[in-house]
Amino acid sequence: MNANLRDEALSYFASFSPGHEANLHAYFSPGRVNLIGEHLDYNGGYVFPTALTLGTLLLVAPRNDRRVRFASTTFAQVHEVSLDDLSYQKDHDYANYPIGVLAAFQDRGFELQGMDILFASDLPAGSGLSSSASIEVGTALAVNDIFQCGLAMRELVIMAQQVENQFIGVSCGIMDQFAVGMGKKDHAMLLDCETLAVSYHPLTDPDYVFVIANTNYPRKLSESKYNERREECDRSFAILRDHFPDARALAHIPMEAWPEVESLLKDATLIKRTRHVLFEQARTKASATYLQAGDYRAFGEAMNASHRSLQDDFEVTGYALDALAESASLVEGCLGSRMTGAGFGGCTVSLVHKQKVADFERLVAKRYQDLTGLSASFYLTSLGQGAKRVEL
Repeated sequence: MNANLRDEALSYFASFSPGHEANLHAYFSPGRVNLIGEHLDYNGGYVFPTALTLGTLLLVAPRNDRRVRFASTTFAQVHEVSLDDLSYQKDHDYANYPIGVLAAFQDRGFELQGMDILFASDLPAGSGLSSSASIEVGTALAVNDIFQCGLAMRELVIMAQQVENQFIGVSCGIMDQFAVGMGKKDHAMLLDCETLAVSYHPLTDPDYVFVIANTNYPRKLSESKYNERREECDRSFAILRDHFPDARALAHIPMEAWPEVESLLKDATLIKRTRHVLFEQARTKASATYLQAGDYRAFGEAMNASHRSLQDDFEVTGYALDALAESASLVEGCLGSRMTGAGFGGCTVSLVHKQKVADFERLVAKRYQDLTGLSASFYLTSLGQGAKRVEL
């Protein structure tokens, strides 16, 4: 946890909720970056994310009533609700995520009481690094701990995803919440999003690092075409499932069956969406093997292929992400670059030789600004642990 983030949060909390310092609970919930395997989680496929050391610090002070107050160092407005009326309200903005978590606990029969909750984050808002999942999982962890609900982290992760789906209205898969809750320091996780089977892969090569670059082109996930892409994949699987009875989800259809799949799908859009899912699934499983063998060049090539597929077949990148990935790929020492997250703005992740990072940031920033008129931001973050209680 960043010391500056801690100091900022404590200073803000002292004015937001004075007099509670002796009964203050603190939790850190990371962001995540997906190294490869995009838009596969809701298709029953494999993803390869890692938790970050960037994230959300939650400071929580229990109250003696049934009022819950939310404040954020990122957003100016303080929101207040009653535990007797936990409903989605558009003007609650960021507070809808923790409100949904509180409602989920109460729906499961847990008795809660009022709280003052502050969110302090060093995750760029709207960047595609799972700031919403970070808030959801962090809130679930805090409530579970303070009120001794006894739920395992895996249960909290599943609850957080259900909040995103049912309360917020975004049809996301499990990847974001799982990576935030179940991350392991200095490891990426190969996650089967259908069974939730997970294997951890160390990323400790001294020569290469992952550099996150933010387009600073804002995205709103629930207002984007994310749900539309999911519906298109569901339509494809509805056509194909009778022809592939062993496939329980679209990503289970093997890449080798592509000629038959293409012949069965008559719609050009569905052909493109399905081609991405099948080939991305194969790339993701292969990529874990590449990293395990220390073949970073092959992994970088898979990252580049992934971005091209997301650009041409899944059509979720846009000019800003394409310009940033293209700019990165031209720099010496960069083995691969791709968009990460849902797309439509947000961030890229690039595999860069450690000695070339300064040149990489300078050259990419210049070319990206020349192409788009926008200024990119860069984050050289370590691979972190999943959500946890912390001492201040």
